[in-house]
Amino acid sequence: MNGTPKLDRIDIRILSHLQRNGRISNVDLADAVGLSPSPCLTRVKRLEKAGYITDYGAHIQLEKLGSIQRVFTQLTLSDHRLEDFSRFEAYIRKVDEVLECHLVSGGFDYQLTFLTRNVVHYQSVMEDLLEQRIGIDKYFSYIVIKSPVVKKFYPIEKLISDQD
Repeated sequence: MNGTPKLDRIDIRILSHLQRNGRISNVDLADAVGLSPSPCLTRVKRLEKAGYITDYGAHIQLEKLGSIQRVFTQLTLSDHRLEDFSRFEAYIRKVDEVLECHLVSGGFDYQLTFLTRNVVHYQSVMEDLLEQRIGIDKYFSYIVIKSPVVKKFYPIEKLISDQD
């Protein structure tokens, strides 16, 4: 684990609570995980320092801001050398409309999630990407009609196994 402290069940519970409510007071967090406030705060600081907690933020109800369009895009590069992947990834990091970019196995190279004002905006972003000559061979777009489940937290306690 490269010097990263091993997590115990209380650390995992702290992470689980904080990801659901980053504004929880230390007193309430301590109560929720079964600690007194001082040791709880010490653990939170240790988790931050170790890089388990990377940021705190607010979840925004985007639909209240106006019309938005989420688009999933499967993308294939024309060449598959290390520098081709590096060039593409370096550029795509700078595209504000890209929420996620995953290198995947299977019939295409990347799965991306875009968030745009509408389909026309999405197409404009894609045309700009194609003009950049960053190695895109082909792409397939999937317009999201409805998102009945979008979780903003991870099932940490179910992902961490007690068996090592």
